[in-house]
Amino acid sequence: MNGKVYLVGAGPGDPGLISVKGKDCITCADVVVYDYLASPILLAYAGASAEMIYVGKKGGDHTMTQDEINALLVKEAGDGRIVTRLKGGDPFIFGRGGEEAEVLSQAGIPFEIVPGVTSAIAAPAYAGIPLTHRKFTSTLAFITGHEDPEKETSGIDWDALAKGIGTLVFLMGVKNLPHITRKLMDHGKPPETPVALVRWGTTAAQRTVSGTLETIADDVKAAGLTSPSVIVIGDVVTLRESMKWFETRPLFGKKIVVTRARQQASDLVKKLSDLGADCVESPTIQIVPPGDPGPMDLAIEQIATYDWVVFTSVNGVSFFFNRLFEKGLDARSLGHTRTASIGPMTSKRLLSFGIKSDIVPESFQAESVVHAFAHEKIDGKKILLPRAEEARPVLPVELAKMGAMVDEVTAYHTRAVSEGRDKLVALLTEKAVDLITFTSSSTVKNFKALLPPGHMASLMKGVTLASIGPITTQTATELGFNIQVTAKTYTIEGLCEAILQYYERESNDHL
Repeated sequence: MNGKVYLVGAGPGDPGLISVKGKDCITCADVVVYDYLASPILLAYAGASAEMIYVGKKGGDHTMTQDEINALLVKEAGDGRIVTRLKGGDPFIFGRGGEEAEVLSQAGIPFEIVPGVTSAIAAPAYAGIPLTHRKFTSTLAFITGHEDPEKETSGIDWDALAKGIGTLVFLMGVKNLPHITRKLMDHGKPPETPVALVRWGTTAAQRTVSGTLETIADDVKAAGLTSPSVIVIGDVVTLRESMKWFETRPLFGKKIVVTRARQQASDLVKKLSDLGADCVESPTIQIVPPGDPGPMDLAIEQIATYDWVVFTSVNGVSFFFNRLFEKGLDARSLGHTRTASIGPMTSKRLLSFGIKSDIVPESFQAESVVHAFAHEKIDGKKILLPRAEEARPVLPVELAKMGAMVDEVTAYHTRAVSEGRDKLVALLTEKAVDLITFTSSSTVKNFKALLPPGHMASLMKGVTLASIGPITTQTATELGFNIQVTAKTYTIEGLCEAILQYYERESNDHL
């Protein structure tokens, strides 16, 4: 099979802005060659065997020269590999994608261009600035703020830009901002023309500084704004006051650490990110099958003898059915067995396997379980309880008190992980974390184990801690943590709502 190169625009930073085709190119790649501005989240779409090669350029520090990158693409594709060249923004808008395509063409290497959302459009849009508007302008120009230093004369027609174009967008121009503004004013652009700079547009680190052509250089210097930033010049900048939306989201600018297991973190990360948070995934646990599957296998073989199966978590449902399928059975095996699911999300997961829960206690507390079974005759009934190895004993104890015969089997267990420990401790040391979420007692226990002995109090100072429910809060308190936020509804949605309410109260207290 012949090699091929896909020149893919990764978008401006928000990983959700990559195209469907761009995502597919990452998935099918043997080699992913990626830039500094390409979101690392996108690399998760690559196959497990794909080779990742970083060729980023940051502040003049080049991992590889452009010639070396070109040679790399030719070599890898020439060796018969599928190469996805992942470039920030769009490969053909100041991305040197044209140069790479030329080299591939000359070498006889097949290639495709997959356009991306350029930061020239996306960053202003996320800042609430439409680049064209029928009441303001119908003309638009994209200009590099950093021309090729080897060019003898500038290729920019400053007179045409100053007098003939309504909206100007400069990329890579922060360092040359005083030169850009001076050139435009010298060629007739009014000094009072509105200007905005958007740094790290479309990401949780986005920051916007506004001013005029005359003041913006000083405004940016005072604000400490640096690259990468997009410069927008024109009357459309005034629309930002009424159209800004991204930076007004309730959790915007908050750095939140998610300690949930990586395979489960996506829902929480997405919900918090949609609210504006800058999420850091720092899983403290990993969910794995039991070391000895024997008891679970025996229970599955005898499933017809049980009157009830009680699922206490989404994980319990997933691991039970995974093992059921591995044994060559399916949901019909539970046809004569009644089911209970602790909490709405567990019930929803069970329904995904075609089984509707007969009862759904709202919370995982002894009182809730007792209440849920109050109208059921379980005296003498046989109940299967597949759940975590580390689960609290309260549920089987309460069911036994009601006369049930309970078989408790391990469906999964949690394993402590230390991946990302150094990054986590560094963020806490730098006081860069606003809030940490805990979604189970095990996440709290293993989080504490990651902290350097004797430094917990200093590292936690100024950090808000949020728990998914009272049991997790109790565990955290016993371990010496001060939980400020406890969800009233013990779900991911309930946790996010509790965090929102906390920051709303904080905001009101400062008014």
